[in-house]
Amino acid sequence: MGVPFVQLTGFVPGRADRLSPLVTRVIAPNPGPFTYTGSGTYLVGDARGCAAIDPGPDDEGHADAVLRAAPGPVEAILVTHTHRDHSGNTDRLRALAGAPVLAYGPHPSPPGGASPALDEGADHGFAPDRTLADGEAVPLPACTLVAVHTPGHVGNHLCFALPEEGALFTGDHVMGWATTVVAPPDGDMAAYMRSLDVLSARDDRVYYPTHGAPVTAPAPFVAAIRQHRQARDAAILGSLEGGAALTAGEVVERVYVGLDPSLRPAAALNVAAHLAMHEASGRVVRRGGAYALA
Repeated sequence: MGVPFVQLTGFVPGRADRLSPLVTRVIAPNPGPFTYTGSGTYLVGDARGCAAIDPGPDDEGHADAVLRAAPGPVEAILVTHTHRDHSGNTDRLRALAGAPVLAYGPHPSPPGGASPALDEGADHGFAPDRTLADGEAVPLPACTLVAVHTPGHVGNHLCFALPEEGALFTGDHVMGWATTVVAPPDGDMAAYMRSLDVLSARDDRVYYPTHGAPVTAPAPFVAAIRQHRQARDAAILGSLEGGAALTAGEVVERVYVGLDPSLRPAAALNVAAHLAMHEASGRVVRRGGAYALA
C-alpha cells in the first residue's frame, strides 16, 4: 500500500483561507524542498478570541498577514516544535499580539548538537512563556485545544487537538505531501513510530499539517505511513545482510533507487535514524562511520 499523498493547490501566500467554522490558515512565503508550499499558520477560534498555531518563519509580512486574518484577539500562540520554519516568527507575533507562547519546551539539544538544518534549522533561542504537558488543555472562548505529545521528528513535538471539530494540527509529525524527516540526534525513529501509534488510537476526522493540504482520511493515512516506514526499515536491514558494513549514504544508494539527488541528504538522515534505533536494541553495530548487523 502506497501512502495516499495529497497536494495543495489554489493557495496564495498571505491570503486568509477559511477551512472550517473555527479554522483559518495563512501560508508564509517560504516554499522549498522541505517546507513544500510554505509554512501554514492556523488561527483557531472566533470573534471572541483565537489561538495562532505555528507562527512560521521570521517574516514581518507573514506576522502582519496572520494578525489581519485573525477572527478575533489572539489570546495564545501555540508552537508545535522548535524548527525555525515553525517558530522563527514567535517573538514578533508575541510582541504584536501581546499573547503568551505555549509549547512543550525549548529545543532539546544544545547549539552545535542539533540535527543538520534541512529547512531553517533548530531554534535554540526559543523560550515559551508556559510549557504544555501531554493532554493539557488550552481553553478559548469558542473551543479548546489539547496538547498531544508526539516526539520523533524532534523530542519536543506537539500536535494540537480541536475536539469540537475532530481536528488535529499535526505540525511535521504527519504531512500530507511527503513523509517526515527523522534526523538524529533530535529525531528518534523509535519514538516516531510510537507516536504514530498514539495517532492511530485517536478518532480524528481531519489533520491540518503545518506544510500542505489537510488530510481528510487520517486513519488510513497513518496506517499507510506506518506500513511505509516498516517496509523501509526492512529494506535498510536487508541491505546489511551478508555481512556488509555500510555508511548511511551507501544504504541510501542501495535502498532509495532513483531518488532525486537533492533529497539524498534527507534520506541519509532517515536511514541513520533507523540504524540508530536498531543499534540501541543491539540488532546493529557501528564500525566507525559504517553499520553492520550484529
